[in-house]
Amino acid sequence: MQKGKTKMKAVKACSAWNAKWPVDTRVTVRLDSGEMRETVTRTAAEVLSGHSAVIWLEGISGCYLLDRVSPVSSITEVAR
Repeated sequence: MQKGKTKMKAVKACSAWNAKWPVDTRVTVRLDSGEMRETVTRTAAEVLSGHSAVIWLEGISGCYLLDRVSPVSSITEVAR
């Protein structure tokens, strides 16, 4: 994928996330170990280094790719 298309995809992902989910949203994140952990967002989603949609989470060092983070309410809705 071209650099411009990659950045645009990340920008769109962040915009969609931020339009729906505010800072302090309760989420589940899939850690590098595969463990699922519940936490809350500390920031809005952002594009990191011009190519990756990421978000910063409470109690977790560094940021995580947005596609590894799910709002708890959306997980609850699926479980119903």
